[in-house]
Amino acid sequence: MEFWTGLLQSILQTALSPTTAAFVLAAIGLNVHFGFTGLMNMGQAGFMLVGAYGFGVSVVLGAGFWTAMLIAILAAVLFALILGIPTLKLRGDYLAIVTISAAEIIRMVVKLAALQDVTGGPTGIPGQKYRHVFTELSPLPEGKTTILGLTYANTGVDDWWTRLVAWGLVAVFILITWALVRSPWGRVLKGIREDEDAVRSLGKSSFSYKLQALILGGVMGAFGGIVMALPAAMQPDSMGRPTTFNLWMIMLLGGAATIFGPLLGSILFFVIRLLLTSLAGEFVPASVLSAQQTEQLAWILIGISLILLVVFRPQGILGNKKELSFNV
Repeated sequence: MEFWTGLLQSILQTALSPTTAAFVLAAIGLNVHFGFTGLMNMGQAGFMLVGAYGFGVSVVLGAGFWTAMLIAILAAVLFALILGIPTLKLRGDYLAIVTISAAEIIRMVVKLAALQDVTGGPTGIPGQKYRHVFTELSPLPEGKTTILGLTYANTGVDDWWTRLVAWGLVAVFILITWALVRSPWGRVLKGIREDEDAVRSLGKSSFSYKLQALILGGVMGAFGGIVMALPAAMQPDSMGRPTTFNLWMIMLLGGAATIFGPLLGSILFFVIRLLLTSLAGEFVPASVLSAQQTEQLAWILIGISLILLVVFRPQGILGNKKELSFNV
């Protein structure tokens, strides 16, 4: 009984964690790119990294919170322009190759030893160097608070303030996405996704709309990177290729071209991982599976589940087959 009680508490902790919220934010941006516009962006982790380091490096160099946030947003916009202007005429796997390459270039640049004094190199930037400008904004009193059986400090490294801001941003971006998709602008994006040539024949600049979508989704990814770095530290390898692949898994699991798909997909992704590792650790002897092997088994089972999902329900849990027409 104690195991199941602890497991339920762990599930709730995972579902409400800032990391889960960060992946929701980045997956919403990826959904704008692929789900609503049909852009095969395989470099969303690059936008997360640009946003996180734009914020962290600015604070280390003396900027305040709002100035650092503005710099992070501008960095994501600049990255989208540099990436999008020469490449958005590409389609399908060609665009995927370019975007994943661009994200890897950014990650390698951040890791350069020559930039060690600015970016921290491969080790990154410790959280205490930039987190203070965020915690100083907290209106919450000192001490700890218990909500739904979960006790955290009101303000600090692992706190309620970070969770409130992170999930508040999720709510704001879901609302923005819902409003934009229902607007004429959103309908043009769907037209580009389904038949770009038809949109061009109506006098619309598909390139302009795709660039706007790339910027919007990239800024959402940048916010995801900032939220991901706030509770812990800023490390370039934590926002590499595996992060992008996980974001795609999250989006496809919840359902591409849906409003709440990224939210559901992210929560399920982290909760399923927790369930698999916890159950295996409890009921499978250590002589059969070590802790490391249990983690690897969890990834294998998640991969198999995704394969089955794509085969038998390609639209995802919340998706609609009518939304699966892509001109990529």
